[in-house]
Amino acid sequence: MSYLFKSRSEQTPLTPASSEEQLAKINEVRELLCNLPMEMPKFLSDATIRRFLRARNWSTVQAAKSLKEAASWRRQYKPEKICWENITDSKNEARRAYIPDYLDKSGRMVFITLPTIKTKTSERDHIKYLVYNLENLVLNSEGAQEESVVWMSDFRSTPFSLTQESLHIIQKYYPGLIAVAILTNPPRIFESFWKIVKHFLEPKMNKKVKFVYNNNSESLRIMGDMFDLDKLESTFGGRNTAGLDINKYAEKMRRRDQMRGAWTQANGNTCSS
Repeated sequence: MSYLFKSRSEQTPLTPASSEEQLAKINEVRELLCNLPMEMPKFLSDATIRRFLRARNWSTVQAAKSLKEAASWRRQYKPEKICWENITDSKNEARRAYIPDYLDKSGRMVFITLPTIKTKTSERDHIKYLVYNLENLVLNSEGAQEESVVWMSDFRSTPFSLTQESLHIIQKYYPGLIAVAILTNPPRIFESFWKIVKHFLEPKMNKKVKFVYNNNSESLRIMGDMFDLDKLESTFGGRNTAGLDINKYAEKMRRRDQMRGAWTQANGNTCSS
């Protein structure tokens, strides 16, 4: 099995040539959104609109449509109010999914998921924690001009229903965030599983998916090109066997919650516990 699946055909992105042209597109989307930017000024920042435009091939109509759907979802789900203290069994969940301190060699943030670690929490709680992490990743990518997150997952065991819902949320409500999705060590039966999963992938996301195997020299070369192997976890072919310090990580996430609270407080939507 190749480490990289080819994508379905997709339109060539019509990226505006200059920052002035991009700003014109952003302003056009604002007009299409009518009163929404006044209702959700922090969510509908220039950075968010640019991210949605980029994900929708710079189509102002498609970006505005996606933003309206995301705004409707945010009114109901209220992701900006999810805090570390709200996460069920937070310390164990952090072992299953976390944002490490290191970046890849291109300066992109990393998001790690380890679904093989056992959990007693519900699928609903898993999704809530995923959204919490996505909110933190978005906060750190406000100034990014392109996709800024490398998502790595140990794919030896992942419930299909959870994968489907996760992909739905990432693609529909957080588009333009994931630069690369690296799935490691999938079992042989995964090929059949993938035939189902790929139908839920947008063409752009499908193109970003890479499969790597710790016993494959080409996979290890790719990981070495992307990461400092002294920092990369051994699960993904790196030399780091230290593991996550849960107490330090919890403190870091509480500090991030304070940042997110300050980020939304001007709109009356402080982070709740």
